[in-house]
Amino acid sequence: MTQCKSNTKGKTSGVQPVQGKLGVMVVGLGAVATTFISGVFLVRKGLGKPIGAMTQYDRIRVGEGSDEQHLMYRDIVPLASLDDLVFAAWDPYPANAFESAINAEVLRAKDLLKVQKELEAIRPLPAAFDKDYVARIDGDNVKAVKDRWDMTNQIREDIRKFKEDNGLERVVVLWAASTEVYVPVDMEVHGTLQSLEEAMKKDNKALIPPSMCYAYAAIAEGCPFIMGAPNTTVDIPAMWEFAEKMRVPIAGKDFKTGQTLVKSGFAPILGVRCLGLEGWFSTNILGNRDGLVLDEPANFRTKEVSKLSTLESILMADNQPDLYSDYYHKVRINYYPPRKDNKESWDNIDIFGWLGYPMQIKINFLCRDSILAAPVCLDLVLLIDMAQRAGNYGIQRFLSFFLKSPMHDYREKETPVNNLFQQYIMLKNELRRLGGYKADEPLD
Repeated sequence: MTQCKSNTKGKTSGVQPVQGKLGVMVVGLGAVATTFISGVFLVRKGLGKPIGAMTQYDRIRVGEGSDEQHLMYRDIVPLASLDDLVFAAWDPYPANAFESAINAEVLRAKDLLKVQKELEAIRPLPAAFDKDYVARIDGDNVKAVKDRWDMTNQIREDIRKFKEDNGLERVVVLWAASTEVYVPVDMEVHGTLQSLEEAMKKDNKALIPPSMCYAYAAIAEGCPFIMGAPNTTVDIPAMWEFAEKMRVPIAGKDFKTGQTLVKSGFAPILGVRCLGLEGWFSTNILGNRDGLVLDEPANFRTKEVSKLSTLESILMADNQPDLYSDYYHKVRINYYPPRKDNKESWDNIDIFGWLGYPMQIKINFLCRDSILAAPVCLDLVLLIDMAQRAGNYGIQRFLSFFLKSPMHDYREKETPVNNLFQQYIMLKNELRRLGGYKADEPLD
């Protein structure tokens, strides 16, 4: 699915150099987006550090023997700098980024006041919005549209205008909005680009959510698209076809931040230690806008599908039937307003060991949802922009490290990689390859 330039003979990057400014258009100007944008502004001023961002801190081994080095990503492939980023957003609420950040109550006022001017300059464009997909949100900063095709064309015009007004070389579109109602894949509509376009023109609201209009518009304008929620959106053959046709990279779905990050890192411990699993129960409390939206059962169903997919490709019954043939996996999210963005998750894991004797593991993670998501947003934006300059297009599997439910070609019965450590190898090997180094870690 992914097509890339290959340069493995020398240490010369196969990625085109960074030129000009990079526009970042974010769908949704809520807690995640404002934390991300505010953080970039603070880091630029030397008033904060981008902790948690792999692109800003991680080092990768390249070369062997006397040639071995441990380099930062930007020393392997050319990445846009934080000074290159120019932001815009869509949101159904008219509040500017400073007002939205204050309302989100993630960052402290003393930090936000340092970048107040920059944040106030970001006023959200009217959103492509359909209340049927997010019943708990009811803003009035929305586009008046005739149908889904008109909705898409208005988004395309927004992208063109943003690029022209700011003299941008490139634009990335990032979905950081709420989880939509679950949309099952319907191959008659989602199977081909032609059928998708026909459904949009016929205003098929049941199978074409607004997120698909954003994704289509981005791809049509040659902009990489990142799906940060568990929405079906780009996880359909029609979008893969379109991304390949337009030679645009896409990534998704659902930012991997709290509980699933822990799960994708802890489940491999059971696997490599050959310990059996009887059941894994996960529950969360969350009080921000995302929690409010997920309190609606139809929206939670979308998130549930994403979260439930993690274990099945890590602890597989086909490989170890004695250990993983019949485990029970349950996920719950509960809206609890007092916690706001400070999410808390509990995992109860029932395992068994020698002679089948039972044991238990308890994990209690008290995290800040947007504080974990902001560096993921930065990494995905910088890496997918780099991927496009490398000639990559279609699904970017090497970005699975940052995502809960990695996209994969289910038509070919491809198994997604959910094991965090295998995902990290995929990430490192792709950066090595694009940087002209040998991709030398096997994905066992």
